[in-house]
Amino acid sequence: MKDAYKDAGVDVRAGYESVALIKKHIKRTETEGVLGGIGNFSGLFKLDLKKYPDPVLVSGTDGVGTKLKIAQSMGIHDTIGIDAVAMCVNDVLCQGADPLFFLDYIACGKNYPAVIEQIVKGVAEGCIQSGCALVGGETAEMPGFYKTDEYDIAGFCVGAVNRNDIVDGREIIEGDVLLGLPSTGVHSNGFSLIRKIFGDDAKSLSVKYKGFDKTIGEVLITPTKIYVNDIQKIRKLTGIKGLCHITGGGFVENIPRMFIGAEGLTPVINKGTWKVAPIFDLLSEKGEITEDNMYRTFNMGIGMMIAVRKEDVAKIKKEYDGTIYEVGYVAKTVKIQKDIEENILIRG
Repeated sequence: MKDAYKDAGVDVRAGYESVALIKKHIKRTETEGVLGGIGNFSGLFKLDLKKYPDPVLVSGTDGVGTKLKIAQSMGIHDTIGIDAVAMCVNDVLCQGADPLFFLDYIACGKNYPAVIEQIVKGVAEGCIQSGCALVGGETAEMPGFYKTDEYDIAGFCVGAVNRNDIVDGREIIEGDVLLGLPSTGVHSNGFSLIRKIFGDDAKSLSVKYKGFDKTIGEVLITPTKIYVNDIQKIRKLTGIKGLCHITGGGFVENIPRMFIGAEGLTPVINKGTWKVAPIFDLLSEKGEITEDNMYRTFNMGIGMMIAVRKEDVAKIKKEYDGTIYEVGYVAKTVKIQKDIEENILIRG
């Protein structure tokens, strides 16, 4: 019998095969709060009211931008899902929440079950790194909208925090210290500019630049770091006053967001206090990008910024043994021109 829907470009049987292939990956992410299983119309999750007696739900949603073009050109699909999870859970972390569960949305021109499995395998890995459950998702085959070898992915995460434990910057004061956790590279932002500089076809991405032991494509596809374990580790040592996930907009746009609840204060960043990954030097050189624009676009080697008491810095640095950097401090806001306040000061 002729399959009219398949003739229109949508293969329902491929969808069934994709679901069968991804079930084992989803199963790996199950946590105590998960109720039900894959196949329901929605995901169910039971909130632990003993752990969160005064709960506030914290949500975040994001995608991975045009980093997808790099993955698709290289034929590497099992890391981009980690990026999707990271972009969401790292944002949720910034309010002090523990990620609880995640959902993904994949849209494609043609459903290739083996590719979908690799994408979801990455999503599952990201969820495992985050300690959250993958409770559902959607794969939409959209012929005519996407090319047959194209896909997009977005994610949605929900976390929880007790009301008194919300991190909103209100407790930040002058003299607090800013600590930076290193990134794994460019993460998932700035790729429209990156692709303009290096190209996004297989040939361009296979180039190995001087000083690198990997191709530029392999360097760029490195997954975004997930900071759940780091933040939970630091919270056991001391209180955290502010958190900032450095994503699109780099230092200049993101770090001041940590101070929304703290009026009259400015983050001061001291360049040279952390190791800037070689990829950023290469980007600046090949793209002829000014230092100011680099800080306005990229994470520059710091993926998460933390505001803590000055008295707590030594024990945190001791615990991390050189893998966390003291990158700056909190100062009173100064006016750089009449009636213009400086939102961030990067010096050195």
